[in-house]
Amino acid sequence: MTTKPFGTRIFHDSDAEPARLTDADIAIVGYGNQGRSWALNLRDSGLAVRICVRADISRDLAASDGFMPGTIETASTADVLCVLVPDDVIPDLPISPSPQALTIVASGYCLAFDRFHPQGDIAMIAPRMLGPEVRRCYQERNGFMTAIGIHHDATGTAQMRTLALAHALGGLREGAIEMSARQEAVLDLAVEQVLSPALTHVNQSFIGAMLAEGIPLEAVLGELFLSGEVERTYRRLREEGFAKQMEHHSPTSQYGQLSRRGRYDHLDLLSTMHALVAEITSGRFADEWDGERKTGYAQLGALKEDHCGAAVQAFEAALRASLGPRSGGGS
Repeated sequence: MTTKPFGTRIFHDSDAEPARLTDADIAIVGYGNQGRSWALNLRDSGLAVRICVRADISRDLAASDGFMPGTIETASTADVLCVLVPDDVIPDLPISPSPQALTIVASGYCLAFDRFHPQGDIAMIAPRMLGPEVRRCYQERNGFMTAIGIHHDATGTAQMRTLALAHALGGLREGAIEMSARQEAVLDLAVEQVLSPALTHVNQSFIGAMLAEGIPLEAVLGELFLSGEVERTYRRLREEGFAKQMEHHSPTSQYGQLSRRGRYDHLDLLSTMHALVAEITSGRFADEWDGERKTGYAQLGALKEDHCGAAVQAFEAALRASLGPRSGGGS
């Protein structure tokens, strides 16, 4: 049943009426990371799914998975359109849903920044999970957390149809948080643009501090991510909560973590974070990203070469050959 632990509506499987989509014609637009997982999950849940893609490798993949893919334009006749292509591509799609159709996006971006205006019902089902994991979680019968929002209800059936689709997808099993498209987009972009750069800066500073003490770089990187300890600790945090997982740490660790918590309070991270968030909420980033697309993603290509290019990949490959699950030391 729907719960409101903190004033926010959280939907579960019991809130859905699967029969709302009985005999519905569901079109999946795009067959990439999200599209493929959505299509397979919905088909396995018994829904009638068809794939609408460009004539490229994604069409061949859909065919190999047992679908009979059609063109993107054919999605316009569907009862439900799941638009699962990159955000910057969506505004140029040649689709025209009917006034009775339900159009669903997996990200609030285009709706939040006024880039997409299909007629009919418009909703968001945004898995808090990478595309391939949407499929894996479904197969494991665990499901995954989701953000759900009704952007426009033209027919009076938008919410129930959206919940029925989310149920079939596996997105209600762990709870679906009700959010507007703007809330989801701001949170998603902030994790990418505000939190991620901050964590990168913290990690780089920590590496520098350890190298200054003569700690081998391999040991520092092993501690940060290669050993998997941080990853597994975060899993405990998710499964048990902060307070309970703390008991798995030694008393020395507990005291060190808790007693030093305020030592960074003098750093004004919040002002920088507010400034970065303002670039998102004002629409400046969306305009910047539109401009980047028009240049053929020139700056993105340069940034990826600097931070993720051949030299970085070669270093990481060599490191993983010696440490971690892909090292040559295992039997």
